[in-house]
Amino acid sequence: MSLNPVLDQLGTYPFARLTEAKRQVSARGVELIDLGIGEPREETPAFIRRALAEAVEAEPVSTYPLSEGLPELRAAIAAWAGRRFGAALDPDTEVVPTFGSKEAIFHLPQLLVDRDGGRDLVAVTSPGYPVPARGAAFAGAGTVALPLDADAGWLPALDLDDSTWRRLTVLFVNYPNNPTGATVTLEWLEALAARCRAHGVVLACDEAYSEVWLEGPAPESALGLLDRSGVIVFNTLSKRSSMPGYRSGFVAGDPVLVAAIKRYRPSVGLAPPAFVQRASVAAWGDEAHVEATRARYGAKRDVLLPALTAAGLEPAGGPATFFLWLRVPPATEGPARAEGRATGDDEALAARWLERGVVVTPGSYLGATGAGYVRVALVPTVEACARAAALVAGDT
Repeated sequence: MSLNPVLDQLGTYPFARLTEAKRQVSARGVELIDLGIGEPREETPAFIRRALAEAVEAEPVSTYPLSEGLPELRAAIAAWAGRRFGAALDPDTEVVPTFGSKEAIFHLPQLLVDRDGGRDLVAVTSPGYPVPARGAAFAGAGTVALPLDADAGWLPALDLDDSTWRRLTVLFVNYPNNPTGATVTLEWLEALAARCRAHGVVLACDEAYSEVWLEGPAPESALGLLDRSGVIVFNTLSKRSSMPGYRSGFVAGDPVLVAAIKRYRPSVGLAPPAFVQRASVAAWGDEAHVEATRARYGAKRDVLLPALTAAGLEPAGGPATFFLWLRVPPATEGPARAEGRATGDDEALAARWLERGVVVTPGSYLGATGAGYVRVALVPTVEACARAAALVAGDT
């Protein structure tokens, strides 16, 4: 039998590599504290769980969910966007509930890539979330990597030539940024949206971490733009409301793009179940649990960050997400020292700490530009973060 060659061309999913390394160490009896994969492990708030259970009981006959989502959920999302970003979204034409944000991000290139028309490139940031590039590959598109510039606040380099702009169909950005924690201004988003529109390119904004920030002002959103033509935004309840297993998110923005997404989605059948959508209505309508979750992430950072800096790692990211982005200290001897590298070996440090029982993600797993950094996810309990801090201290 034949398989799509893209499967082999993409290689192993980065976090599958991390999972295999963890499995090997665990098999030797090492108890692991996982700061590697950014899966929230906070308890889903009780009122959301109750809303889910009540929705299941209220619908004894199970039916297929509508691909456009429940009107109540679209209205709840639009109302939240209005309160949070001052965005006036029409829930009927500018919002679609999705099965989390990952699937919607993966599928967007399927909708936009036009190889016969010469629009056969997708721009993605590096280091970054691997899903946009993988979605592009399965859509038959090439990818253009936009390196994030540490000296420019982890903004992407956009010095693309005219021929590249002509071939681009969509440009993905992710702010607050995974893995760096960087944020952007509304003015920056406005300028980028205008630049994409001038070239006929869709601007796709992954804002999964918009509600997780540990200091400073609340992050901005492209939903706050006065002109959202050519702009699409993804968000999710996974991080905001500690609901990763519920698989509930949304896509919102330009009504023309949203209409195309509505035409596409019945073919893939990924609408969230109705009972999940009803629980999501409750989640989007409450902010108290989000504030409490942010406070817990802040407490974890306060426990862990001093130990990481004492171990020689240098904070190098921004104030948002539940990730810490840290520069690995240069080697004191060996080839890296001889070459005068500004950063150390992220994979070697991650491997060494894994043997001690602390899992972190090498930045190189997230793109070549991430080499020399590690990403630390503040997802275990405060107590587990304290244990991790003690283990890291033993590495100094």
